[in-house]
Amino acid sequence: MFISVLDLFKIGIGPSSSHTMGPMAAANVFRDDIDQLILQTPGNRNHRAYCVLKGSLAFTGRGHATDRAVTLGLHGYSSASLAGQDVNALTAKLWATDTVQLASGRHIDFNPEDDIVFDKSDPLPQHPNGMIFYLLDEEGKKVLSETFFSIGGGFICTLAEISQLDAPLKIESAGTYPYPFDSADSMLEMSRQSGLSIAEMKRANELTRMSEQDLDQGLDSIWQAMCHCVEQGLTAEGRLPGILGIRRRAKDLFRQLETNPEKGTLNDWLCAYAMAVNEENAAGHMVVTAPTNGAAGVIPAVIYYLLKHEGGTPQQVRDFLLTAAAIGGVIKHRSSISGAEVGCQGEVGSAAAMAAAGLSAVRGGTTEQIENAAEIALEHHLGMTCDPVGGLVQVPCIERNGFGAIKAHTAAALACRGTGEHFISLDNCINAMKQTGLEMSHKYKETSLGGLAVSVSITEC
Repeated sequence: MFISVLDLFKIGIGPSSSHTMGPMAAANVFRDDIDQLILQTPGNRNHRAYCVLKGSLAFTGRGHATDRAVTLGLHGYSSASLAGQDVNALTAKLWATDTVQLASGRHIDFNPEDDIVFDKSDPLPQHPNGMIFYLLDEEGKKVLSETFFSIGGGFICTLAEISQLDAPLKIESAGTYPYPFDSADSMLEMSRQSGLSIAEMKRANELTRMSEQDLDQGLDSIWQAMCHCVEQGLTAEGRLPGILGIRRRAKDLFRQLETNPEKGTLNDWLCAYAMAVNEENAAGHMVVTAPTNGAAGVIPAVIYYLLKHEGGTPQQVRDFLLTAAAIGGVIKHRSSISGAEVGCQGEVGSAAAMAAAGLSAVRGGTTEQIENAAEIALEHHLGMTCDPVGGLVQVPCIERNGFGAIKAHTAAALACRGTGEHFISLDNCINAMKQTGLEMSHKYKETSLGGLAVSVSITEC
């Protein structure tokens, strides 16, 4: 099993990796498919594209800007290319047009108001984040269709691919990589046999695909983007978009801490940093999947505190990210990081486990202590629901990232003061998360049909 650190951590835009970045990527793929078909079609016939959103994408897609993402993707924009741009202005411009110009120069009809359908009937059986794209000819006949699934963290797959995926990753030959661990137990064993740390094994795997310079530049770019998110969020104010009218709080909290640092606690600083990132995500600004947008604040907050308050170094940041990616890859392989599939335990829980492992690693923890830290952090997120109020990644998501960072820090501290010996293994904890997710009602998996999402009337907000 292998998933690159540069794939797990992706620079894009908010508010959701599953509901924004994934659908945008799917729309881009379908756009290319349309272009290829039309180029092979004689004459200059009129065609129209439309998209049907299913499951969680239908229930919370408006709040997560899925319709905007599909529109941007069909027009050829990617989430990475939009980082730093005024997406609101661009979306307004695209919303006012009824056509899409393809890469070939040909045009098709597409009106987002009419051609994106939020279908709240039964979800597709393969995954709760499904979407079906169609291309119709001038007579209304379907000449092309493709079904995609947004499987968490901005990753997508087609209907043909999903039955061939393993929860839900494309499996590459184990012989391709020097340390092909696909579980925490195999990771521990390979570390013992090789004498290498998790970060060193992960680096060796990455270097089979890229040069050391490219890897380090990629890791540095990831951290620079994360750092930018923290610092932008610490200076921004006002209210977040959407019907809730939630006021940004990170800047005010940070100002209080700067004014009276002696009164600030570790928890205060971590919450300020994590909430800053997730307020940026909720605003639709640049963010890094870590491993998802909804959980994007946990890892940056822990690293930012390490650098600003504990004298951390750039090399420690690289080792942190490599270690965190190794843990995140195992979780994604053996369970899921999608809130629509397993609830928020798969998002903030996974992020906390990754952050705890990364922090333990740079503090000199053994492989056993690192694995223990990840297990502690994940264990204490088991059963956490994904129940965003109003379908927006704001309540409880923003504060939840602050608590995830706090739990990660606590887990790392507990693990590093222990021997690494513990009762529940990380693999067992991941299995418990997967089973809990399978048994969890769909009301609590990013549909806004239960929990906090229905505990308050939107008109009261």
